[in-house]
Amino acid sequence: MRLLVERMAYGADGIAHDQDGKTVFVAGAVAGDVVEATVTQDAPAFSRATCTTVLEPSPNRVQPPCPYAGVCGGCPWSFLSRDAQLEAKRANVVDALVRIGHMAQDEADQLVRPCLDPGPAWGYRNKVELAFSRSGRRASVGMHPADPSQTPGVVRVDACPLLERRHSRLVRSVSGALGYLAGSHDLQLERVGIRASGRTKDVEIALWTKPGPFPRAQAAKFLGDATKATSVVRVMTKGPQKARKIAGVEALSGRGHWRERIGDHTMLISAPSFFQVNTAGAEKLVSLVLDGLRPTPDDEAMDLYCGAGTFTLPLAQRTLWVSAVESYGPAVRDLRRNLDAAHIANAEPIGGDAGREFPDGQANVIVVDPPRVGLSEDVVRKLSEQPARAIAYVSCDPATLARDLGRFVQAGTFVPTSITPVDLFPQTFHVECVTLLALVRH
Repeated sequence: MRLLVERMAYGADGIAHDQDGKTVFVAGAVAGDVVEATVTQDAPAFSRATCTTVLEPSPNRVQPPCPYAGVCGGCPWSFLSRDAQLEAKRANVVDALVRIGHMAQDEADQLVRPCLDPGPAWGYRNKVELAFSRSGRRASVGMHPADPSQTPGVVRVDACPLLERRHSRLVRSVSGALGYLAGSHDLQLERVGIRASGRTKDVEIALWTKPGPFPRAQAAKFLGDATKATSVVRVMTKGPQKARKIAGVEALSGRGHWRERIGDHTMLISAPSFFQVNTAGAEKLVSLVLDGLRPTPDDEAMDLYCGAGTFTLPLAQRTLWVSAVESYGPAVRDLRRNLDAAHIANAEPIGGDAGREFPDGQANVIVVDPPRVGLSEDVVRKLSEQPARAIAYVSCDPATLARDLGRFVQAGTFVPTSITPVDLFPQTFHVECVTLLALVRH
């Protein structure tokens, strides 16, 4: 069928409508394209199609610098211009507020600010993850494919231009070393993480495996020779795929952790711990949070889902006390190390679920940075009972953000005053948002 792609979905596809008005999600197309497409799924409410020919290219269609774009799954929006990406991301946030948060269109438009561009569109990532596959005695390490049905296995690449330029060829070096090692050892790798900092020059290679025998010395040597890594670690996991737990972390060589400098602090991050993949973008998030909350030396602060301390450390520099809650054990240990390294004594790390370990006392300012699932109803209720003058909600998913803001408004204590999308993930549909909520004054 011939289709005009109207806008970008919150996903890899463009959105069009067929002659009967049914929504069609079009893979391989960008907003503004006129395409010929083949239907791959015809559901009652929508269809899915794949672009076979671009008949009239969009004025926002560009040629990405990566030769693997469209085959590798890491850059689904790389054929869309930078300005168009920013506009589409803001539009997706507004759309989520209207559809899921049941907000009026004009209210959502006024609330959501333009999407901020914190830095380079390429070479911004400090981390990539590689897939591992084996066929007989042959092993392959590379990127996840955009369409596994068309490109089974992994995509072998020479370099990843999303990594900082000096580190972009680490992917090839790691793939070569592990491919060679896998020829003589049954590695049973689940995935491989590469973290590389342009600020501290640290490079960490993390090998994710199940517990059991492993060629530790050989892996350390081959990867060390190939990458000059400052740390090679093995992360052992157990349990079902969707509920994996860390069974242990072994330092095979080097420091056993990765360092990144953000703002005034050099943070130590262990391989299992979360850290934003875009360091410049993370600094923009911190700036937006601090500017919005305006913490004072007399304030008590609360930082829920605090991770290794991205917001905890700068909050502690500006407030009387910070209660920092994190459920993930490795991140709690990293937080304690980072507080000690920064000589910060006015912050209390609290290990556990944010709902069950909700801090006692009354906070003046609050930061919440939950995972993609957002906040539970219980946490929204407890936050709504706080007398804080402001809450900064950092979200990586517009859908759960919209849902949670609806819950806050329904509780009647806090209302959103601004939402600032920040493009931490150029060339993808993902977007981070900093929402400021103010205490309702009766």
